[in-house]
This record gives sequence, C-alpha cells and structure tokens, in this order.
Amino acid sequence: MKPSLPSPGVSRRVLLAALAAAPALPQLLLPTTVRAQVPAAALASWNDTASRQAIVTFVQRVTGQGSPDFMPPAERIATFDNDGTLWCEHPMYVQLAFALDRVKALAPLHPEWKDTQPFKAVLEGDMKTLAESGEHGMAELVMATHAGMTTEEFQKIVTDWLATARHPRFKRAYTELAYQPMIELLAYLRANGFKTFIVSGGGVEFMRPWTERVYGVPPEQVVGSSIKTKFQMRDGEPELFRLPEVNFIDDGAGKPVGINEYIGRRPIAAFGNSDGDLEMLQWTTMTGGVRLGLIVHHTDAEREYAYDRNTPFGRLDKALDAAALNKWAVVDMKRDWKVIFPFDKH
Repeated sequence: MKPSLPSPGVSRRVLLAALAAAPALPQLLLPTTVRAQVPAAALASWNDTASRQAIVTFVQRVTGQGSPDFMPPAERIATFDNDGTLWCEHPMYVQLAFALDRVKALAPLHPEWKDTQPFKAVLEGDMKTLAESGEHGMAELVMATHAGMTTEEFQKIVTDWLATARHPRFKRAYTELAYQPMIELLAYLRANGFKTFIVSGGGVEFMRPWTERVYGVPPEQVVGSSIKTKFQMRDGEPELFRLPEVNFIDDGAGKPVGINEYIGRRPIAAFGNSDGDLEMLQWTTMTGGVRLGLIVHHTDAEREYAYDRNTPFGRLDKALDAAALNKWAVVDMKRDWKVIFPFDKH
C-alpha cells in the first residue's frame, strides 16, 4: 500500500524541529538600457530570461570597478537555502527520508516500536498518522535516530546512507539531484568574489559531510538546525557527543538570527524557495544599497515537481506574495532552466 503524505496543514517548523505571481526582475535601480554581459560558459543551463539577467546585472553592479554600487569582496555574502533551492525536496525532505530509514534500521533493537507511536506509523508506512503526531512525535523520531552518538559516528551514518539511498522517483542518489543551474550560480558568484553560504532548516551535521563535494560549499560555510552536543573523554580520547535536545532551529525567523550569529555579516544576496526563507530574504534585501533576492518556483511537474501554496514540503505562499511586493526575482523552473539536474545534460 502506498503511504500517503502528510496533509498540507503540517507546518514546516514541526518537521524541522524534529529534523534539527509571475517571474519578476528585481528593481535594482538600473537604467533600462543597461544589459550586462556574461561569458557563455557561465550560467549555461539558464535560459536568457529576466531571472538570469537580474543575476548578471546585480553581479555587474556590485563587482564592477568604478561602479557607484561596488562592494568589496569581504561584503559579497550570498546565502542559499538548501531543500528545494539547491536540491530536490519532494516527495519529502531528504533528511526526513533519512530519519524514517534510520527508524527501520534500528527497529530490530527496539521491538517495542511495533506498538509505540510514532515509530509504529513509520514501520507501517502510515505517513498520515506520523504527521498527526505533531512536533512531539517528530521530536521522538529525531532523538531516536540523530542523538546518542558522537559527531563522527553520525557523520559516517549520514555518508553511508547517502551512498546507498535512492530517490523514489528518479532512482538516483539524492546528491545527484542537486540543481545544475544553481550549481552554476554558486560557481558564478564565487568567480566574482562572493563567499557562498548555505543557510538551511536542515540539520547542519546532516549537510556538512557532502556540501563541499556537491556544491563547492565547505562545512564551515554551512548554517543549519542543530541538536545539542557536549565534549567528553572516552577511553582517553576527546569527542563530541550528540544529545537528545534541540539546540537551534534555523528556519523562518531563525535564519536571520543564524546568519548574524554564525556569519556575522548581512548578505547582499539571498536565494530561497519557500516561506521558510521569507525572513532571510527580507533581512537581506530590505535595507540600503543594491541587493538581490531570488525565489526558485517549482513549476515543472514533468522534469521535477510543480508545487507552491498547497504542499507539506516547501510551501511557497507568503514568500511568493512578498516577492511581487519586494521585486525579488522568481525563477520559473519550467521556463528559465534548460536542464534541472546534472544528468539531464547527457
């Protein structure tokens, strides 16, 4: 029996607490006759639409020597959400899929889970009941699957899982489902003196083992949700041990807080795809100077997925309305991207 997904009423915050409008060209105050040039090899997977031009124009303004809007490299901070912005987040967040698989793998050690919610729902594939367990139920899952081990042990578990787990639709490793146009965008910004950060609601230690390999973003430039850890000595060796207690939720209003705490500079460009990124986009763009806000709108059901206001994962509702008001670029995946995934190029 195919499990049903949580209802659209399930908040992203509930899931993250457990898991530790048309395209618009941003008003960058440019004369309408200015058209930036970019090498053909850069942003090759982007069609020549308003979204691509918004990116190129912004970069030209803040990096051009002699430009009145020139920003020194130290101030060229760009922040990217991960789920749904850099890689596929449907039919569920990848870290949720990881947690569910961990429950199944650990079940033989916990026979009581067969009759205990929310573990029973996971083992039976009853996602509706799992969703109805709310934040408390999700927290039980994450503490059972993400805590009680060292940071190094957790990193190995994540790495091993990603090496074998496959997306249910595309039958490929989840790390193969990074968006090719966004990989190009990250590289394009770095080539122009930007420092790129991931600022995600996902678990920071879930992302750090692989972000450099997939996106070119090193672990020290990843900000995410976390559970508490403590230093301890075991058999004469120092280690960090993961505790069953939430430390920080890097989603919604938590994103600007995380940026301030871990990065220490306000970004001049921010990229997201959902209401969980709204405050990060506001914090980045609603200030003086030239700024770029961009939202990835999932509009391609054939090549990926189509969703926005009515979905339990990556809901884009308030942020989509805010994009029109604040003149953020909105990427129409179906129209603006030549390919979605790297393997589409072959």
